[in-house]
Amino acid sequence: MGASNDPTQDGLDEQQKRSEIYTYEAPWHIYAMNWSVRRDKKYRLAIASLLEQYPNRVEIVQLDDSNGEIRSEPNLSFEHPYPPTKAIFIPDKECQKPDLLATSSDFLRLWRISDPEENPTPRVELKSFLNGNKNSEYCGPLTSFDWNEVEPRRIGTSSIDTTCTIWDIEKETVDTQLIAHNKEVYDIAWGGVGVFASVSADGSVRVFDLRDKEHSTIIYESSEPDTPLVRLGWNKQDPRYMATIIMDSAKVVVLDIRFPTLPVVELQRHQAGVNAIAWAPHSSCHICTAGDDSQALIWDLSSMGQPHEDGLDPILAYTAGAEIEQLQWSASQPDWVAIAFSSKLQILRV
Repeated sequence: MGASNDPTQDGLDEQQKRSEIYTYEAPWHIYAMNWSVRRDKKYRLAIASLLEQYPNRVEIVQLDDSNGEIRSEPNLSFEHPYPPTKAIFIPDKECQKPDLLATSSDFLRLWRISDPEENPTPRVELKSFLNGNKNSEYCGPLTSFDWNEVEPRRIGTSSIDTTCTIWDIEKETVDTQLIAHNKEVYDIAWGGVGVFASVSADGSVRVFDLRDKEHSTIIYESSEPDTPLVRLGWNKQDPRYMATIIMDSAKVVVLDIRFPTLPVVELQRHQAGVNAIAWAPHSSCHICTAGDDSQALIWDLSSMGQPHEDGLDPILAYTAGAEIEQLQWSASQPDWVAIAFSSKLQILRV
């Protein structure tokens, strides 16, 4: 598109362009990231550092959509032990509960963001520190966790010690702890009230039902033996579907839990390892994937059951400035996806 001679039109074009992508530069490499879902906190995200040292940082940033600036709230920046492997705001759209942020690293921690009515100066304080190992003050580092949207008192964590732990965060106690896999568990996702799935270095996706803790169902095993599966996304709009990532692989495997073992489709348009997946929060057939090829791709899976001669193509592609390590689709603002690469956070309209 060439520039027009009309200065007001240029201004509009500029504004239009600006309103599609917003960028924030953090003082460190970003890894964990999450959108707030609270109605009163649109365009708010938590981002966390990836520093090779004990003290790390978490910042809470907010997009001001009137001027397109993403700003960090200095009072809501806090120190964190080790880099968080994941951060999630409480799934509480209606703002009925305290404003909490959970993080996982050596332990699961819950942080409370002060209520402006209680305290005009916003701040974050540690509310709970949850250790799943009864025998010692050390536990296997937590690789990931998921917050149950239907029952927000429940959080499930996954650990390198082969276990998954389900917490009751209101009582601050372990509900259930089970050996989920033969090797490290890398990710966990809820599929409903008492059902969760996990992926592991043993190359399997397993589904657990808390009503029958002795058994799990293997939904998929990677074709090359012992190839780790590192990420898992469960489709909240249509829980028949989940997606997983194979370590160092450029493909994303989409599964239908009614037909175990065979992927329903494999997404193969990335040129390097995929690092992150996010199902659309408002549509059952859209998924976003991002990876080391600096690409974020959005796919429409509505035709995934039908044969495609040379595979499915994405409907949207965005190229970032470096390998994309993190990706989150906003549940409260489904037009917006956030990605993190190097020390940049970008919010994109999709």
